[in-house]
Amino acid sequence: MPTPRETILTALHARLSALPATALRGDVLPERVPADGLLILRDGEPGDPEVTLSPLTYHYQHRAEIEAVVQGADRDAAFDTLTASIGAALAADRTLGGLCDWVEAEAPRPVDLPVDGAASLKAAVIPVVLHYTTADPLG
Repeated sequence: MPTPRETILTALHARLSALPATALRGDVLPERVPADGLLILRDGEPGDPEVTLSPLTYHYQHRAEIEAVVQGADRDAAFDTLTASIGAALAADRTLGGLCDWVEAEAPRPVDLPVDGAASLKAAVIPVVLHYTTADPLG
């Protein structure tokens, strides 16, 4: 049985997979970026939980990361469309079907990355904070 953390990350990846961009989890950047863009979900860091006693409960603000990458002549518009679609997908259900208390993305900090012999990439890491509670710090 997967832990609540893994269940939440799997649900987040499924939500990203419903977008037109290709969504990967924990993979390396491939040689070619698909025309609709590329999203790579990184598991991130759960951080130090707040703990309540009786019953013993761990409250996490887990910081996962989404690497968003686009390539092509109109990459500024494509990047804007891609990040807006991520925001809309998260806003549609802030609890990922009741798996966590709240999901919220932070603003991206985009960079242009030159590529030898090809169109530049526009990329950003988008932090996503997952608020959830579990009875076990390994869960």
